[in-house]
Amino acid sequence: MRNKPSIAFAKKLRRTMTRAELILWAHIRKRTLGHRFRRQHPIGPFIADFACVAAKLVVEVDGATHATDAEIAADARRTEYLQSDGWRVLRVTNTDVYENLDGVWIAIESALAQRT
Repeated sequence: MRNKPSIAFAKKLRRTMTRAELILWAHIRKRTLGHRFRRQHPIGPFIADFACVAAKLVVEVDGATHATDAEIAADARRTEYLQSDGWRVLRVTNTDVYENLDGVWIAIESALAQRT
C-alpha cells in the first residue's frame, strides 16, 4: 500500500518535472504507444518517473544527478527493488531524450512488446 508522504511527494514532482521528463511526457501522453502511462508514480518506497502499470514497465530519465558512485549505487538498489516486485526498468538519459528521442521511443516500444 502506498504511504501518504510518497503520494504527496509524487504530486510535487509532477509540478516540478525536469525538461527531459516534460519532453518525454509530451510524447507519452499522446498514447500512441497503445498503453497508458502514469508520471511520477509511487511504487513502494520509490517514485517512478513514468510507469505503465498494465505492462509493469518503469521508464526512468536519468540526468546529471545520477553520475556519482553513490547515486549509481542508489539507482541499482532502486532497480533491484522494482525488479523484485515484478517491474521491468528502462533507463534513459536526459541526453537520450534531447538528442535521440526517436531512439528512446523505439526502446519503450520494444520494452512494451517484450512484456510477459
